[in-house]
Amino acid sequence: MKYISTRGQCAPVDFETAVMTGLAPDGGLFLPDRIPDVSDKLEKWSRLAYPDLACEIFRLFCGIPRAELKRIIEKSYSAFSHPAIAPLKRFDNLYLLELFHGPTLAFKDFALQFLGNLFEYFLRRSGKELNLVAATSGDTGSAAIAGVKGKKNIRIFVLFPFGRVSPAQELQMTTVLDKNVCCLAVRGSFDDCQNIVKSLLSDLNFRSEFSLGAVNSINWARILAQVVYYFYAYFQVRSLSGQERVSFAVPTGNFGDIFAGYFARRMGLPVARLVLATNRNRILADFFEKGVYERGMVRQTLSPSMDIQVASNFERYLYYRLGKDPAKVRGIMAKFARDGKFTLRDMGLKTRDKLFVAASADTPATLSEIRRCWRENNYVLDPHTAVGVHAAGNFLSGREPMICLATAHPAKFENAVKRALGRDFSRCREQVLHPALEALKKKKTRRFVLPADVDKVKSFIIAGVNDS
Repeated sequence: MKYISTRGQCAPVDFETAVMTGLAPDGGLFLPDRIPDVSDKLEKWSRLAYPDLACEIFRLFCGIPRAELKRIIEKSYSAFSHPAIAPLKRFDNLYLLELFHGPTLAFKDFALQFLGNLFEYFLRRSGKELNLVAATSGDTGSAAIAGVKGKKNIRIFVLFPFGRVSPAQELQMTTVLDKNVCCLAVRGSFDDCQNIVKSLLSDLNFRSEFSLGAVNSINWARILAQVVYYFYAYFQVRSLSGQERVSFAVPTGNFGDIFAGYFARRMGLPVARLVLATNRNRILADFFEKGVYERGMVRQTLSPSMDIQVASNFERYLYYRLGKDPAKVRGIMAKFARDGKFTLRDMGLKTRDKLFVAASADTPATLSEIRRCWRENNYVLDPHTAVGVHAAGNFLSGREPMICLATAHPAKFENAVKRALGRDFSRCREQVLHPALEALKKKKTRRFVLPADVDKVKSFIIAGVNDS
């Protein structure tokens, strides 16, 4: 399997190169040069435990010897607290796929535990060093840190928007005092952080000299790891419901998680619909509802991990939507960089993609969904999952079961849950509080506050690499 750029201006590379570099040299994103059809494997795969299913799927894309790959996978998921790795909760025809049983209580652990161990495997073979840069709106940073802290020959520089992540999210990052971890609080939005990281990775001389790599979802291994739980959830729900097709509701800001579902469908997973759920930052919902993709101001919400305007993984979807034509991708991305907007007409398309439907939830709707789920089901949603459940409710039918991705533990967003439940909060306190997060409140923290300036961040990284 080779990997090509969405922009088509660099030579195909192998899996190791795609993982270790993250962003393609031409500024595009890596994708496999072909998508295997696994329709004939579904029945056999349906009986596999999560790590074994991951091994079967990863083998199609990575070329790592089976025994070594299995060791990497088992190590990656050994830190998960639930034996099923990704258990289901059923509420009539709506299922919640709990993706928050990893070490940082968020779905990012599925990909970043795996990615951290992949980096370690490749670096051990090559003897090289790697300096990772990451932008986070909350959960990616802590999961990436958990995946690489203390590992030899790896440093990580995590950029997060100052004052725009939850207290628990910030503590999960800044209480890690390992020498190879550095947290940068950037005075700006997540989009500012993401733009800085992309600028650093696009500077090919700087990237080469300082051995930069990426852990954001622009890294193909992140997407690959997330594909697995779509298959796993499908098999569990098919067994429970007897239905051959399912739909997924996905709270998303950067389009990585829902793109994994889209890719799973292209592999042959029987997905009826993908429900894209956003908060007030509606750029993605507007594209699928109105055919317009337009940059706006980032609005702070109760679901900060989705407070994003420019979704970096959207380019991967555009590649397929534009008929796998890299010239068209380059053209539409250039137009967006210039104008901050493009439409279906600009893409040369007349109709919207019928696979996707979209809905958004503002603050009152998010709070209402948390309250409703608690009162009806005795179950506490975090605000991101509440956005997903709200969107799912618009498209529930008596036909296909709906699986909503539960992307984070409610303990990471205690203030939002308190606001939603009011007096009822004391009754669900055991569900909301988590001992791992409570312990962080007593620990020392370390962070560095910087302006949203790529040169300032670059200077900081240079100093950090040279001093270590």
